[in-house]
Order: sequence, then structure tokens, then C-alpha cells
Amino acid sequence: MKLKWIAAAVLATTGSAVHAQSSVTLYGVIDAGMLYQSTSAATLSPTATNLGKVFRYKDGGIYASYWGLKGSEDIGGGYHVNFRLQGEFDSGTGKFNLGDTPGVAAQFNQIATVGVSGPIGTVNFGRQIVPIAYAMAETDVRGAQYFGSILTAWLGTNQAAGWQGISTNGPIGALYDSNAIVYESPKFAGLSAALEYAPGGVPGSFQGNTRESAVLKYSNYGLRFAAGYYIGHDTNPGPTTVPTGLANNRLFYVGALYTYHAFSVSASYSNGRNPAQPEQVNLDLYSAGLGYQFSPTFQVTSGVYYLKDRNNSANKSIEVAAGAEYSLSKATLVYGQVGHVNNRGTMNQPITYGQPVAPGMGTTAVMLGIRHVF
Repeated sequence: MKLKWIAAAVLATTGSAVHAQSSVTLYGVIDAGMLYQSTSAATLSPTATNLGKVFRYKDGGIYASYWGLKGSEDIGGGYHVNFRLQGEFDSGTGKFNLGDTPGVAAQFNQIATVGVSGPIGTVNFGRQIVPIAYAMAETDVRGAQYFGSILTAWLGTNQAAGWQGISTNGPIGALYDSNAIVYESPKFAGLSAALEYAPGGVPGSFQGNTRESAVLKYSNYGLRFAAGYYIGHDTNPGPTTVPTGLANNRLFYVGALYTYHAFSVSASYSNGRNPAQPEQVNLDLYSAGLGYQFSPTFQVTSGVYYLKDRNNSANKSIEVAAGAEYSLSKATLVYGQVGHVNNRGTMNQPITYGQPVAPGMGTTAVMLGIRHVF
């Protein structure tokens, strides 16, 4: 009996030591609420009909619900080997969200990377959120939220370029890239840079299906500035299309956010086009935002997002949105949001990601929700 107790104590001690050496962390967010929208559509088609008002449970009022695993190993000299796995899910149904393959969900549809960080920067390999997406979020007062932000306006740009929302591959820029290699530099006097290259792996075509991007950022004295350029080849090819290296996805972005005491203001300009067919896809997006931090636990933000088609002046869209967030604790906050979008022509810029709006008409939405981090 005494021997059993000794063995148990040894195992417990060993297990604790192994666990203490590990830095693997399970983390995630559940974000959901109730959404009312005055018009709705079944698809993202520019000819979709108005199905009328909708009142529903909605996942992701601020950002999507997700879960993940991350870890780091110290290999000496200030260097670490890191990994991260992260995927979205719908808290209403428990289903995983879409990946690159049309209509197919992916368990880790946001991030699946391994990489090395150290004094000279960080390099990650695998599927990841692209640098230009971070740059846009960091220079938008609304923070690229899922409701009324630079993100929903960018989605409107993609929808205007023909994106149908059945996969994470879009024709204008990218939110996620698979098979990507991303380098992020250290910050020098407030300046930093990020470079991305995603090889396509297409036999006989070095540029087939490739993605490249570069971002330059500055952060100091209350100012955040970002400029980014993204180019994609063979974006969103059809099921029988052979990738040839055609450059058909280009996004340019420049934006800034300035914070003074409790006030924050932001502004940006971006242009998305198909370099191979600019007469078909050439879209400008302008944004402006204003926010105020009443206290460490309560803030309000607002934004205006104007989208226009350079090839057809009848196609344009303006969206206004505002929201309030109150932290109940370090892990939980509640929020309320309201937005209105005025679409013209074939434009169908959404107010919130995941709920299509009827094209060419005004739409109002309101959402109340709760967000918990674990």
C-alpha cells in the first residue's frame, strides 16, 4: 500500500512538472445576440429579391465565435517556436464555418500555423489572417467588427466584384490565405513591416494561384498609420479552370487612426480591382470613424463607409453604423449596435457579416448581444 502511495506521488509530481513546462493554451470567444434587419435576401446575388424583415439569433455581433490552441517553446537566444490553431464556429448551431473549398466547413478555418519568433522578427507558415486585414482593423475606429465596419464595407466590395460567400476565397484582397509564409519585422521607432508570400503549387506555372502582399505600419504618439498592397493570381478560379498565373485580384489600402485622451478618429481609402479586367471590377472605398471612451468599461464607436463603382456611377453604397460596449468583467461584455445602409444600383453592401441585404435599397439593422472570452 505504501509503495502505491509513493508511485502515485511520483506520477503526480512528474505530471505537474511536464504541465508546468508546457505553454499550450486553450482559448476562445463566444459572441452572440439577437438581430433585427428591415430587409433580407437569400443570397449575395446582385439580383436577389427582398424577402422582407428578419428577426433572428445571430452569432458574431462584434467578431465571430471561435476556439483555438496556441503554444510556444523557448529554444534559447531569445527565439521561440510557436504554433497556433484557430477556427470559427456558429454558436447557434455548433457548426464550423467555411474554409477555402466552396460549401465545405473547416475546423481551423482561420489559423493553422507554425513559426519562429525572435529579435529579428517573426515568420509563420500555414493558413493565417493576412497582414492587410490586420492593418485595416487597426486603423478603423470600429475595429473591423462584424457589424458596420471597414470589414463589412470590404465584404461589400467583394460582393460587388462577384463573391457569392460560399468560401473564404474572395476576388478583392483576402481575409485568410492558405499555404502562406508571413514575415513580421520588429518595431523600430514606431515603424514595422509585414511581407507575405503564398506559393500556389501549380505544376508548370510558378505564379499560378500565388498571393503576395506587403504592409507598412507606424504606431506612436497616439497615431496609427497603415499602408498595404495585396496582389492575387487566379483568385477564385472555377472548378474546371486551370490556374495560369493571371493577376486578377489587387487591393490597395491606406488608413490612419488617431487617439487623443478619450477621443479616437479614423479615416481610410482603398481601391480594389481586377487588373486583368479593370473595366469590370474597379471599386473605391472611403471610410471615416469617431469613438469616445467614457470609462475603462464603457465606449461608443461610429463609422461611415462609402463604396462606389468606378465603371458605373449608378452603383454606389453608403453605410453608417454606431455601437456601444460595456464590460461586465474582464471576460464578458454586452453591446448594442445600430446601422443603416443605402445601396444603389446592384450594390448590396451588408450591415453585418452573415446576413445578406437586398440589393439597391435602404436597410436598417439593430443588434443586442453578449461576448465572453475564455
